[in-house]
Amino acid sequence: MFVGIAAFGGLLAVLAGAYGLRQAQRVRRTGVRVEALVKRPPVDAAGEPALPRPLLQFVTDDDRVMEVISPVAPSHRQPLDDGDRVLVLYDPADPRNVVVHDLKRPGQDRAFIAGGALVVLLSLTALAVALTSR
Repeated sequence: MFVGIAAFGGLLAVLAGAYGLRQAQRVRRTGVRVEALVKRPPVDAAGEPALPRPLLQFVTDDDRVMEVISPVAPSHRQPLDDGDRVLVLYDPADPRNVVVHDLKRPGQDRAFIAGGALVVLLSLTALAVALTSR
């Protein structure tokens, strides 16, 4: 029973990673390029950021102001400080779906795919061992 649940979870991780990669590639290919303002995330009562990533504010082609959580975390190469400006590509059909230009996050999606594949492989191996030891 546990092996089946683990294999199913691994398969879901593989599918989630593949979907994330596909969506990011689609937005890079068909997205609208705009400049976004990096905003500090709101703080909670303890003074800590409520969100681990900054907000990106931009105006769409139809003059809607969008404020979305950055799909990438700040790094040494690109700190994404409050007041910075970055180029983003947004999906015209869903402007909340953005990709930060020149900052890729395929590592997370690939990690989901690799981790999920590993769980599926281990689950199938455990199933094979259980069946042969009967």
